[in-house]
Amino acid sequence: MDPVSNSSSPRKRVLSGMRPTGKLHLGNYMGALHNWVRLQDQYECYFFIADWHALTTDYADPSQIPANTREVILDYLAAGLDPEKSVLFVQSKVKQHAEFHLLLSMITPLGWLERVPSYKEQQENLTGKDLSTYGFLGYPLLQAADILIYQPDFVPVGQDQAAHVELTREVARRFNQFYKKQPAGRAESSNDEPILPEPQVLLTPSPKLPGTDGRKMSKSYGNTILLSDPEPEIRAKLKPMVTDPARIRRKDPGNPDKCPVGDLHKIFSSQETVAKVYDGCTTAGIGCIECKTWVADAIVAHLAPIQERRAQFEQKPALVKEILAAGDERARTRAEQTMQEVRAAMGLAESTQGVVAP
Repeated sequence: MDPVSNSSSPRKRVLSGMRPTGKLHLGNYMGALHNWVRLQDQYECYFFIADWHALTTDYADPSQIPANTREVILDYLAAGLDPEKSVLFVQSKVKQHAEFHLLLSMITPLGWLERVPSYKEQQENLTGKDLSTYGFLGYPLLQAADILIYQPDFVPVGQDQAAHVELTREVARRFNQFYKKQPAGRAESSNDEPILPEPQVLLTPSPKLPGTDGRKMSKSYGNTILLSDPEPEIRAKLKPMVTDPARIRRKDPGNPDKCPVGDLHKIFSSQETVAKVYDGCTTAGIGCIECKTWVADAIVAHLAPIQERRAQFEQKPALVKEILAAGDERARTRAEQTMQEVRAAMGLAESTQGVVAP
């Protein structure tokens, strides 16, 4: 079934995306992608690659954006996102996002953007980059446009991204206060149905997944395990991974609940293995090297089918290009439906009758 033809579909709509910063890692997978794969069987899903957002911090050197975009779509497909179930597309291929961002910027107070928590956080953390740009300040509004243009019911995010969705809801509310839907052919009248429904947060179950240094897994920390890492590399990365700081010597008992390796076991290992870990660690019956070997076994087994699918798609670049081209077109068609309503409500079009293919 074509997800775009939702006028008679009872399924709710979901929208989310990722910036193309290169190959995805286990944190990306467990924090979002794993959940997206499950959602596509229940919802009408739109998942995109936010290449314009990559420019908000990497504008000085965009040379890697095309390659990174290819890596992300490969990981999307490898993880199980199905173009027959979900619309997979690239943000910059749907120019309506930029038009909508411009129109929303006319009504969005500056203070709303300055108070977004990540605005100051990223400026403090990315000290090597000049982020005093309009694009960086306005990226939460571009994000709002990305969401609202598809009029979704839900946005699947982790708790740390909920503030962005709340800004999106505020922007939708303000837009709906100013502008009303115009019935086709009768621009002088309006009705009370909002043009931009306020999307709800669909909190993504996000288990604690530490990087190899014990901190949150992040490319900026250099502590990631990539979905595409070969088995020897996975084992090499896990071998020096930090463990329970209280377990200094082999004979010292440990606590898997205070150990980053224990956190990985809870996500990837079987219940039987987790039970062995708790028994062996708390009694000093096993050493940390053995424990890490077990978790490496589990991660390698979990990633095997993902890497097999990735290898298949890597051998078919024309198919991947075709998948994205089809997704881009479907996204444009849906985005244009919203933009016709928006233009008419803002006095920029005479009628919303019919859908004009971009």
